[in-house]
Amino acid sequence: MAWTKKVMRVNLTEGTISEEPLNMEWANQYLGQRGLATRYLVEEIDPKCDPLGPENKMIMTTGPLTGTMASTGGRYSVVTKGPLTGAIACSNSGGFMGNEIKNAGWDMIIFEGKSPKPVYLYVENEKAELLPADDLWGKSVWEADEMIHKKHQDPLIRIAVVGRAAETGCLYAGIINDLHRAAGRSGVGTVMASKNLKAVAVRGTRGVGNIKDPAAFIKATNEGKKVLSENAVTGEGLPALGTQVLMNVINEVGAMPTRNMRDVQFEGSSRISGEAMKEPRPGDGRPNLTTNAACFGCTIACGRISTIDQGHFTVENKPEYWGASGGLEYEAAWALGSDCGVDDLDALTYANFLCNEDGYDPISFGSTLAAAMEMYEMGVITKEHTHGVDFSFGSAEALAKAAEWVSKGEGFGKDLALGSKRLCEKYGHPELSMTVKGLEFPAYDPRGIQGMGLAYATSNRGACHLRGYTVASEILGIPEKTDPLVTEGKADLVKAFQDATAAVDSTGLCVFTTFAWTLEDISPQVDAACEGDWSVEKMLEVGERIWNMERDFNMAAGLTGKDDYLPKRLLKDAAKTGPATGKVNNLGEMLPRYYEVRGWTTDGVPTRETRERLGLNPDGIGV
Repeated sequence: MAWTKKVMRVNLTEGTISEEPLNMEWANQYLGQRGLATRYLVEEIDPKCDPLGPENKMIMTTGPLTGTMASTGGRYSVVTKGPLTGAIACSNSGGFMGNEIKNAGWDMIIFEGKSPKPVYLYVENEKAELLPADDLWGKSVWEADEMIHKKHQDPLIRIAVVGRAAETGCLYAGIINDLHRAAGRSGVGTVMASKNLKAVAVRGTRGVGNIKDPAAFIKATNEGKKVLSENAVTGEGLPALGTQVLMNVINEVGAMPTRNMRDVQFEGSSRISGEAMKEPRPGDGRPNLTTNAACFGCTIACGRISTIDQGHFTVENKPEYWGASGGLEYEAAWALGSDCGVDDLDALTYANFLCNEDGYDPISFGSTLAAAMEMYEMGVITKEHTHGVDFSFGSAEALAKAAEWVSKGEGFGKDLALGSKRLCEKYGHPELSMTVKGLEFPAYDPRGIQGMGLAYATSNRGACHLRGYTVASEILGIPEKTDPLVTEGKADLVKAFQDATAAVDSTGLCVFTTFAWTLEDISPQVDAACEGDWSVEKMLEVGERIWNMERDFNMAAGLTGKDDYLPKRLLKDAAKTGPATGKVNNLGEMLPRYYEVRGWTTDGVPTRETRERLGLNPDGIGV
């Protein structure tokens, strides 16, 4: 049965904690994690509420396979209304926190209201209490983590915490667990800090039982692990180079967004790639990469642990372990590097450490900084704004200083903490914001990968690669190769990826498994673990139901089909180099077909028939 069938509800305003049964009718419709928690959120908040007001709720949620022997079964998500976008926010994290919540006996924790003073939640199996966090407020993620561990004298406690960036209102602050794993996008950490909730600390020893068919589950998970180990991406590329395996690949195909997406290739990509991370430094001979690392239950081990050249940057007054932590992943390396024109690997690592230490999204930060750099070169932003620092593209000093300012919420860092959309609006150039629905683009230029343009435009949480990763098909040929420069068939491809990903995100498994697995591999694992019939067909239906429910939430929050857009730069300014030379993204050719295959109206509204087929409110949310 996989679910613990228990929900913890924490009323921060009243300081109370209660237990309630999981709604199993909803579990059978939405499975878990992303889908099930979103169903709870839709039921319990007004989509028009202030994301940073006490009426918004925040849900930490596991999937039914979280904490089991399934490979990568350690995921958890944070679901809320996001302050950066005003849209649905679901941020997924690895590490060990999800397993700990599940092993403590909980499927999800719902936080509501706002505490009158800083607190943290301490959970030990069925025991839970809110404890004062006055001494933790104002501390970085890493400092607070260390203090909580010392307070409880238990090294096995798992902790999710917000840093100073969230406390000072950075709109893209995340929640960091295990020091460098993150529920990182959409500003979920900002919501947590707005509730005066500094951390969630969990110790779980119950184990995960109630598997429907243990023998079938063992068989299915073992077969799945074999597929992962024999696959070139999950068995070789990701363990060796992490997601940074993509840096040189994407640059070569001409889809590397560079200098605020003015260009599609970065001349310095080889110096900040996964391969470069393994090369000895000229000075001390040590490589940037120390080792790889795995999250709970993961047989892929794509995580990076890096050691910074401490002579390259001043790191005094830091804990001893500060110089070695979570290393660069592809999205962070791109945002801090290519998008800002910076090819200094240690500068990128330093900035990434600061993102981890103070808990903010390196994708949104790097993209926002890139917009600021472009406005600096235009003369709109000057040294008067940047405290005398040259903010030209390629400046490693600007990258490092900007990261320090955002960490502390100081000076120009307050403007950068607004995110790209609000920053560009403030300085009178909204056209320079490379965002969709207010969320900054990740590391794939839609002029060189047409399907990703449609995926970005229609993503329910804004520009996001992890809501429909057509790069797998268009570049890597998974599950089958499609031409990245054509638009034909991309509407159907995007829908298929979006629905499948929504289902996978609801299981408790990592989406990276889908480089090797299809739902044919995942469905038997879910079916053996959970009561009911979890065929491939049902999984796809669950994914489609989740996608339409999220769409309905956004529309009730005030978004419309007009928000399914791309910045004009990507629609008007053709790629200058690489295979996509002369190409723009042809969103206008793909979007009408996408609405059609979705069963939506021509202006992007799910029809009554579509909603009825999926078991949703025929009239939409809030009607």
